[in-house]
Amino acid sequence: MNWRYRHTVLTLCMLAFFVTYFARLAISPVVPLIIDDFGVSNTAVGVALSGMWFAYGLSQFPSGILADRYGERRVILVAVGGTTAMSLLLAAVPVFPAFVLAAVLLGLAAGLHYAVATTLLSRTFDDLGTAVGIHSLGGPLAGLIAPVAATWVGVRYGWRPGVALAALVGVPIFLLFARRVRPAEPRRPEQPMTERLRLGPLFELVGRREILVPLAVATLGTYVAQGVISFLPTFLVEFRGYSPGFAGGVFSAFFVVRAGAQVGLGRLSDRVGRDASIAASLLGGALGLASLVALPDLVRLPVAVGLPALPTTVGLGVAVLLAGLGSSFFSAIDPRFMDALGDAERGAGFGLIRTVYTVIGSAGSVGVGLVADLFGWGASFALIAGLAGVSFLVISANALAGRGR
Repeated sequence: MNWRYRHTVLTLCMLAFFVTYFARLAISPVVPLIIDDFGVSNTAVGVALSGMWFAYGLSQFPSGILADRYGERRVILVAVGGTTAMSLLLAAVPVFPAFVLAAVLLGLAAGLHYAVATTLLSRTFDDLGTAVGIHSLGGPLAGLIAPVAATWVGVRYGWRPGVALAALVGVPIFLLFARRVRPAEPRRPEQPMTERLRLGPLFELVGRREILVPLAVATLGTYVAQGVISFLPTFLVEFRGYSPGFAGGVFSAFFVVRAGAQVGLGRLSDRVGRDASIAASLLGGALGLASLVALPDLVRLPVAVGLPALPTTVGLGVAVLLAGLGSSFFSAIDPRFMDALGDAERGAGFGLIRTVYTVIGSAGSVGVGLVADLFGWGASFALIAGLAGVSFLVISANALAGRGR
């Protein structure tokens, strides 16, 4: 296949997403070091991470409006450049309240990218699920590299250099995107931005049944995914007793699975339908998270039929495989939203949808941290396993009722 300009755009959008994801993921593996340095609790760090994800979601809606007014290229450049700058600021803060503020600013900058890039890709790709899946690879690729790199640097030099690693990838990708991606014609360059903020049309859009049901599913799924991404390494260290280095390696494996699953689910959603793909992902997530909690019982299951127990690493691998599948549902559900929106609605409309489910779902970080502080890590991860199961039941019921896609 000849390399076309649209593939250049897709690749660079993926790399831009890699930057915005890398910056956020570099924090999770060094959470224990941050807690020790500032002398705060899991809940306090969860508040900071939830604030970051809340801001990430909040900026999705205005990003769509800004893209309609000024074009997608400018907004993506601001996202990549702002993320890079905020990562450096986060690494330099002297006190924990400043850490929280810097995390929020990082989320605001990073959140400008995803909805705008998806809208840009919808202009040129008919198989949008496949394109979104490839674009979403930027997240898992960051997950493959960021945890290992941040852990290695953090253990040796402290959490601040680990967090600042995002600048090393952010600067070259910013320059490459600026050089190789041409400006796109804005969709609504003359429309006053105040007209886009009228509440009536916004409530009407998210209240449509074809959007409302998957929006509820996306919100629950995001809550689960945020909790896993924020605290999986800490869960493995504190609940399972693994070393930080091993936990960081497992976290990277989680994102390897997620990388393949996102591309596969995006393509599957183009072929067999969005809801079936979403349901398969969420069911896998529910089973995987439950298996992480019940790992000792999982590896002993073969004993009940006279077989030797499984090695713990095998059970852990199965659990991580399913949990990675569960967090990949975005590559099927985001195209589902785009299918339900008209061409003129896709900029601000998809940004609004992303804001709703990401803002509410961002509570997953503080929720998981709070439950862990109150009841332990087992209860905390068992709860999000149950929420993944509820999401699976909702999307499955919607499909069986003949209202799916």
